[in-house]
Amino acid sequence: MAWKTSITTKHTCGGPVFGQKTPGCPRCDELLGGAAPVQWARSRRDEDRIRSQEIAAHFASDRHRTGGCGTVCTFGEW
Repeated sequence: MAWKTSITTKHTCGGPVFGQKTPGCPRCDELLGGAAPVQWARSRRDEDRIRSQEIAAHFASDRHRTGGCGTVCTFGEW
């Protein structure tokens, strides 16, 4: 797993404590202005559940039954 670097502005206040933002901190000012907070990655269980749903949906689709996949199904190999 490769770690992604953050592309958000850094906090100069040390980060919000219990959700309280510090006016004057560049990142807190962005958040106070309506910027979206950073989203944490999903858990492995969530990733597995989503992947299972994608596979089930693919094999239940008409495209798979009618041969749209070709001789060998390569679903998910992207």
